[in-house]
Amino acid sequence: MISIITPVFNSERFIADCMDHVIEQNCPHLEHIIVDGGSTDQTVPIIQQYADRYPHIRWISERDQGQSDAMNKGIAMATGDIIGILNVDDYYEPAVLHRVVDRFQALPEPTLLVGNCNIWDGAGHLIEVNRPQTLRLVDLVTGVNVHPYPCNPAAYFYHRSLHQITGLYAVDDHYSMDLDFILRAVQSANVVYVDETWGNYRRLEGTKTVNDMQSGQMNARVKRLLKHYRKDLTVSQKIQLALYDRWQTMQHFLSRPGELPRAIKARILKLSPELR
Repeated sequence: MISIITPVFNSERFIADCMDHVIEQNCPHLEHIIVDGGSTDQTVPIIQQYADRYPHIRWISERDQGQSDAMNKGIAMATGDIIGILNVDDYYEPAVLHRVVDRFQALPEPTLLVGNCNIWDGAGHLIEVNRPQTLRLVDLVTGVNVHPYPCNPAAYFYHRSLHQITGLYAVDDHYSMDLDFILRAVQSANVVYVDETWGNYRRLEGTKTVNDMQSGQMNARVKRLLKHYRKDLTVSQKIQLALYDRWQTMQHFLSRPGELPRAIKARILKLSPELR
């Protein structure tokens, strides 16, 4: 059984399409758990309509502490051995859930199974395909421009038992909880990457993620999180990362030699502020 969990709040624009996309997967061993945060628009009546017709849809509607809290509630409700998180405005490629369930038959527990994800803008143009091919912690903490992490949960699935090791999603984290979970999971799970496109992630204007990106807060938040997880590296991995950081710095200044004098001056002033 695979449990797909959708956290939702005031999303009458997308909720029917979300449920339809899961129905169209035509996966027999499936439950779709929808956790509504107490919507005040037409979200709940639409969910109720679908749940009356489709027994694989289970749902609750009550106030929560945000998206992470909603996902944790869904995990507590789940009866499947495999978990997938599907945000209300994202969707799967056709027949993905069949292929995922089949692959899990031969995988040890707990496994994190990762595919590729299409990233679309609000006009339906493909921005890029996220291909997180390298998923060791030491690689992920080098930075997203070097080794991209899985950008959206529509393209990865995992054994529910993984949460017994990693814990649940951080309730006080409303932005980077997915990356935080991935960085914990890759340290404990059997991690398998499959070079197939499974998920579709829509970067829509006005959503909290896009607002966070446009404000510049996302980059700062990701950097802080990666820095935090660097402490979990072994000594040899820390040395490897330090050498890589220095190589990246050298490459940067070789391609932009004019920036070197300014960087040296800034470093001197930082170490000796009395020279200002």
